[in-house]
Amino acid sequence: MKIQTSWLRDERGLAFLSYGFRPFFFAGALYSGLAIAIWMPVYTGEWTLDTAFVPLDWHIHEMLFGVLPAVIAGFLLTAIPNWTGRPPVRGNLLLLMFVTWVLGRAAVAYSGQIGWFAAMLIDASFLLLTGAVAAREVLAAGNIRNMRVVALVLLLFACNVAFHLEAHARGAADYSVRAGVAAIIVLVSVIAGRIVPAFTKNWLMQRPQGPMPVPFSRFDVVAVLFGALALAAWVIRPEAMPTSGLCLAAGLLHGVRLVRWAGYRTWSSPILVILHIGYAFVPLGFVLATLSAAELVSVSAAIHAWMAGGAGIMILAVMSRASLGHSGRPLVASASTQAVYVLVIAAALARVAAALVPAWSNGLIYLAATCWSLSFLGFALSYAPMFLAVRLDARTPPPQASMPSRH
Repeated sequence: MKIQTSWLRDERGLAFLSYGFRPFFFAGALYSGLAIAIWMPVYTGEWTLDTAFVPLDWHIHEMLFGVLPAVIAGFLLTAIPNWTGRPPVRGNLLLLMFVTWVLGRAAVAYSGQIGWFAAMLIDASFLLLTGAVAAREVLAAGNIRNMRVVALVLLLFACNVAFHLEAHARGAADYSVRAGVAAIIVLVSVIAGRIVPAFTKNWLMQRPQGPMPVPFSRFDVVAVLFGALALAAWVIRPEAMPTSGLCLAAGLLHGVRLVRWAGYRTWSSPILVILHIGYAFVPLGFVLATLSAAELVSVSAAIHAWMAGGAGIMILAVMSRASLGHSGRPLVASASTQAVYVLVIAAALARVAAALVPAWSNGLIYLAATCWSLSFLGFALSYAPMFLAVRLDARTPPPQASMPSRH
């Protein structure tokens, strides 16, 4: 009996390698859930890791430079064809990128055996390769304005290299951790400015009259640049009073920016409102960084607001929307997708609360870890058919509502 395998392939090869979101969203989500599940027994001292990093640095590194780069690569490889009009990266080149990412995770995990320098070379090569591929696509189309996103990917590459170097030289990577967080939040600010108001406008155009998102303007430029300035100060001197003032101003600017996107009109669309909820953690992180500089709260509160909230919620929101749109499915959050959203929001809130209420920190950290793992593993499993099987995206252009071509 011949096994029917056509559903696994499009006319160009394996469906899994037909679009960047397929391997990288699936593996990034799966690894995110597993990495936190592994981290908890390491955190309590029940397990040990054969890595050159101290345990906390391994946890931070794998979330910052393991999970997030995979999702960023999946997003860029899916969005760039819409930005440039070029065909998507697929096949052997996509496989090379994916294998490079996997080898980076293995190299970091076994860096205690292969040595920190070899681990750095293998691990950092993925972001460098991603930046090079993205730059090639953007420049080939003459789409110069999108090079700013490529520049942020290369900045994240530099932060990853610095992380390895600092961890080896000083025993901990404090400056590089903050630099990596700062690079991610600037990247979130830039990408959110492209997609959130565009998606919101598209949806509200079909609804009764009311306030519409304010188009991208000089205000957004000021907010992003001021946020970058505040983050640079935070990287260098997180406890300094000037840093506190800059972070407060940046928080207010990003809060106003969020309100201008009219997210309060989107509550009946879970797949849309989750983008606004995720971005709300960006100004919250700036406010908590302000309080941290004044020694009123732990710096961990700001870091987890930005990373568990701003980055964590936003990447699930983007992955779910892009996966649905580019696999030919309606842009509607199913019950399982909504459950994933609720779990990641609960994880972010619990982890920030753990930093704010030390007396309850252990229970809240366990709650946050459980919700996080269930959320990302739930996403990976429920969306697996979209990553493995050919649907409409193998035959028709992807829906414009899933990834805007321009702001």
